[in-house]
Amino acid sequence: MQVALLAEQAAGERRVAATPETVKKLIALGATVVVEQGAGTGASIDDAGYAAAGATIADRAGALADADILLGVAPPSPDSLGGAKRGAWLVAALHPFADRARIDGYAALGLEALAMEWMPRITRAQSMDILSSQANLAGYKAVLDAASEYGRAFPMMMTAAGTISAARVFVMGVGVAGLQAIATARRLGAQVSATDVRSATKEQIQSLGAKPIFVEKVAGIEGEGAGGYAGEMSAEYQAAQAELVSAHIAKQDIVITTALIPGKPAPRLVSDAQVASMRPGSVLVDLAVEQGGNVEGSVAGEVVQRHGVNIVGHRNVPSRLAADASALFARNLYNFLAAYWDKDAGRPVLPPDDEVTQAIRLTQSGQVVNPRLTA
Repeated sequence: MQVALLAEQAAGERRVAATPETVKKLIALGATVVVEQGAGTGASIDDAGYAAAGATIADRAGALADADILLGVAPPSPDSLGGAKRGAWLVAALHPFADRARIDGYAALGLEALAMEWMPRITRAQSMDILSSQANLAGYKAVLDAASEYGRAFPMMMTAAGTISAARVFVMGVGVAGLQAIATARRLGAQVSATDVRSATKEQIQSLGAKPIFVEKVAGIEGEGAGGYAGEMSAEYQAAQAELVSAHIAKQDIVITTALIPGKPAPRLVSDAQVASMRPGSVLVDLAVEQGGNVEGSVAGEVVQRHGVNIVGHRNVPSRLAADASALFARNLYNFLAAYWDKDAGRPVLPPDDEVTQAIRLTQSGQVVNPRLTA
């Protein structure tokens, strides 16, 4: 059973889908591992590190040639996978809704494409969940990015020359990224508040020492979508939330938005008028900028200024912490392969009726088979 670690070709992608740690573990399962030259460079892992772990180093053609499993982070172009074996697994974040032609390309190559970001949010799959592991780091980095753009200190400081007030940070969207943003901002000494459409998150916000900002007395606002994600809200709730949030945002120094709805554009949380209500020098960090953005006026890949407010829209935030993001991503992939490893077969086997299989399998035997793509 041969596993190939592919070098990332997407612009700005510094992460890698396996580390020397997970290479050793894959070999212990019985696999042989081939690493494409330079695959780990962006994550500060050299080829010698992989070789010391027991991997063979090869060029891309050599890595693809006999591989039964191809590991990646970002979705590779089908054109870059020429020479791969029919029936080989492609295990990566494949962004299925972003480019259907690319998924059709994987099917045409005969690959079994497995979209790891579609891993169901069930207890036994938590250790395989790339969205959670990467969002955790994104939430942390968002606060550091905000601190970098903010021209003041985060904590309250009492000095002989006077007192500096603590920064006021408002986190919108309390999933994995939002919770980590709250915790990080609190560690830096900020005064933190947060909101979410899921009322169940109120206790989580309070447990981290932040103030929950929630719409009250509006029916049907639980906001819990499939798989623990936020759902779409009623018009009544949206109007009540907009009124509450507008008053709150105007008093904030930093706002961090993290809201995403799977398969749909990111919801608009902050309008241009709300941006204008913030004082000059304030900062907005939009973690959903690549899915259309939570903040009106945010630009993917740029830090822009509107009404004197800095709006941060960095792309691929986890990649900006490439070493740690790679370590977690690689463990997610290893945990997935190990969970389905069949010792007798000497390879992982996905039962067709398994909940994980049905969720992540996009293509098989030359066809697109996932119901979310064929409906």
